[in-house]
Amino acid sequence: MAKMRTVYNCGDCGASHHKWAGKCDSCGAWNSLVEDVEDPNEVTTLAAGMALVPPGEAQPINQLDAAVAKAMPTGISELDRVLDGGLVPGSVTLVGGEPGIGKSTLLLQLLSSWPTKSLYVTAEESAQQVRMRAERLHALRDDLWLLSEASITNIISAIDNVKPELIVIDSIQAVADPTLGSAPGSVVQVRGCAHRLVQEAKRRNIPTILVGHVTKEGGLAGPRVLEHVVDTVLSFEGERHHALRIMRAVKHRFGSTSELGLFEMTELGLVGVPDASKMFLADRRPGTPGSVVVPTLEGQRPLLVEVQALTNATSGNAPARRSAQGLDPGRLAMLLAVLERRARISLSQHEVYASVVGGVKLNDPGSDLGLCLALVSAATNTPAPGDLVVCGEVGLGGEIRHVGHMSRRLAEAARLGFTRAIVPASGDYSQKGLTLQPASTLSEALAIAQLNSR
Repeated sequence: MAKMRTVYNCGDCGASHHKWAGKCDSCGAWNSLVEDVEDPNEVTTLAAGMALVPPGEAQPINQLDAAVAKAMPTGISELDRVLDGGLVPGSVTLVGGEPGIGKSTLLLQLLSSWPTKSLYVTAEESAQQVRMRAERLHALRDDLWLLSEASITNIISAIDNVKPELIVIDSIQAVADPTLGSAPGSVVQVRGCAHRLVQEAKRRNIPTILVGHVTKEGGLAGPRVLEHVVDTVLSFEGERHHALRIMRAVKHRFGSTSELGLFEMTELGLVGVPDASKMFLADRRPGTPGSVVVPTLEGQRPLLVEVQALTNATSGNAPARRSAQGLDPGRLAMLLAVLERRARISLSQHEVYASVVGGVKLNDPGSDLGLCLALVSAATNTPAPGDLVVCGEVGLGGEIRHVGHMSRRLAEAARLGFTRAIVPASGDYSQKGLTLQPASTLSEALAIAQLNSR
């Protein structure tokens, strides 16, 4: 019997090293090597699994049947939007998100709406726990089969017996192969089990969904090879204290990665949000200083969000506090510097708090101008006009720069009843129902919004 050996596996790329080092020789990541125990027979085991896949045959590309890869709708409109139509037979989808964000809830709802037999494998919870959640979500049905198992061997045996047409594995980090010598959740186990499940999905032509944990930094846990081996990687995001949940496609071999799915967490599970802009602005109070509405773009989806700012004068020599929620703190610091140097508005002796209402994380540079106006509005205690939306990127010289897809942003603002918009002067825009007020500099935009006096 072969003796176990100690190896150091890279948590980013999965490469093995015989001794510890500060830097991975394969991918260049620092401090990513983790000590593990490896069975020398692992290569033989993986090779045997590869033998299960029938050999491929070269064919002229114009003779291939494109209908074989046609997406099957999931029954959840927002999920189908992100997947560009649904799940493709034989595809493997990795769903990542923080614990408690709603991944298991969403997948149970998917299985309850799936038209044919499906198998839900729970490797972390008991079958009774999942059954109670399914009952709460009204997801109980005869064609939904449940298996509480962590052994990859037993999972594949259950697939042979049930013969499902959709498989969900929750989660891949909890599944282990008893033929591998490593502990569950190790790089060796995650890599080996993922390869085995991908092979089974391709061989049986069954769509398979894997649930993955995330690290403290928000990335998917496990070796980076886990993301490379699957067809689709979905990121499920949101704040626990907010009802909004956002799904993005980080990788998708069968369609675009530019779409965005929006859900609201309710007592009966996740519900799609077809009109997110109206939800974000439902509790808005026009006439409040420090509040500005910004038309942003998430993927290809225009959204109207409220950016809020609050300033408070400080005393003493202590550094003024800056806090950003849903915004990049570095971007906030840069815009404060631009306001001071280019618009002669100094907030160095003020505590500054800025946030995006609704739990949205705003990375769009088109929100720069709206944040600047919200900061000045809060500092001067002067409300911005209630019928105004603001869009534009702010440069270090104080200039207002063009942003993409402006027509879609303005159309969304007009749909929700706004009548005025401050836009970059460098673009040629028009929108029925909106009075467009171009500005070439930050000072001009402040004057248009009547916020340039203290």
